[in-house]
This record gives sequence, C-alpha cells and structure tokens, in this order.
Amino acid sequence: MLVAPPSSPVLALLRERIARIERVHVRQAAARSVPLGIEAIDRVLPTGGIRLGALHEAASAGPDTEHAAAATLFIAGILARLEGPVLWVLRQADLFSPGLAAAGLQPNRVIFAEAGKNILPVMEEGLRHAGLAAVVAEHTGRLSLVASRRLQLAAEQSGILAILIRRSPSFDDPALHEPTAAVTRWRIAAIPSPPALAHAPDTPGLGRACWQVDLTRCRGGEPGSWVVEACDATGRLGLVPDVFNRSVKAA
Repeated sequence: MLVAPPSSPVLALLRERIARIERVHVRQAAARSVPLGIEAIDRVLPTGGIRLGALHEAASAGPDTEHAAAATLFIAGILARLEGPVLWVLRQADLFSPGLAAAGLQPNRVIFAEAGKNILPVMEEGLRHAGLAAVVAEHTGRLSLVASRRLQLAAEQSGILAILIRRSPSFDDPALHEPTAAVTRWRIAAIPSPPALAHAPDTPGLGRACWQVDLTRCRGGEPGSWVVEACDATGRLGLVPDVFNRSVKAA
C-alpha cells in the first residue's frame, strides 16, 4: 500500500474536502466580502462581512405588507458598496427605484429583469456572467435544496454575489424554514425609530428609521440579532443610541 507524502496534492485535496464537510472555515481576505460596518455583526461572519461568490437569503421578519421594504433596502445598501452592474430579477415590475437610490443603489446601475415564473432560471443564468457585481432575485414559495445548490454553485464559479429575497404573505411561512444551500439567512423587520428631539423623548418616529436584523443561519458562523439604524445614502448601517437599544431589548 502506497502512502501519499505530506505535500501530495491528493492529500491537500482530501483535507480540503474534510474541512468542507466539518464546516471549518478559515477567515478569508476582506476583498472577498462586504462588511456591514457594524462590528458586532461583522465579527460573527466567517469572512468579516457578506461573502462574495456565495448565495445569501433575506426575508421579512414580519408580514411583507409592513416589513418587505426593510428587507429590500437592507439588500440595496449592501449592493450600493459594490462596483459594477447589478441584475435584479422580479416577478413583476413593482420595485421603487427612488427607494433604492435612498439606500445608495443608483438605478442606472441596476438591470431589471421581469421574469414572471422563471425567477430561478434567470437568476442562475445571470450568475454565469462575470461582468455583473451581483444578482438579486425575489422568490415566492418553496425553494428546493437542489435549486439552491445550483445557485450556490453558479455563484462560486463566477465569484458573483447572489442574494435571494424570499417573499411570503405570511412571515411564519414554513417554506422559509426549510433547509437550503444559502451561506447566510437574514430576517429584517422595521421597528419604531427613536425620538430625534432631546426635549421630546415620548415622541417616537422622528429619528432615522430602525431595523431589527436577525441572522438566523450562518455557515461557519454564529446566529444573532441586532437593532441598527437603516441604510443611509451610502448604503451603510448606523449604530442605534445605547439608551434606545437597551429599551428595545427590555421590551
């Protein structure tokens, strides 16, 4: 029986496969990820931010009628800090471009594709074009493990950021909890903003919009929940004042 030497490529490949099975992740270079700019969040992510060349999911942490915009703007803020065009795949043309611009994602960077029921095939095809910075798609209903693996593989091969926004009329839809190949899964909810006036502490809603950001799954990282200020015009999240943060957690 022949034993491969320590420097054998076969042995190196075997170690890599074992590491993937055990989900052992080495912190990658910052250039391969987009930091969210909040240390408490970035430090639980294996790459220090949203990993490029991977599939991520985002959904509302409440009814879409109230919280869908928060999830969309959260994604827009991430995309705003990338360079290059973005393909956004829609079921129908109902996205408000000025809202994306308010989160830093200028409409002239976005290629809108109205795909009807062919959301996933169009997204997969987009991920095969290396000239794109990211591909975003809005999907309603179940997402099979096979379909999500195809998207993850396409993202890995091209190095493009892939984000799937899961839409549902019910925030507790069982389909949102089924296993997929996504590297991270996020739930975003809009919450009351703190008062902007020191002399009127009982008047909420005058300050910068706030979100509750829940990381429900992170391959190689840790789930968590944070309260942040919504994306500004550069796509960056803000830190919520400590007093308001403590009061929200207490509530």
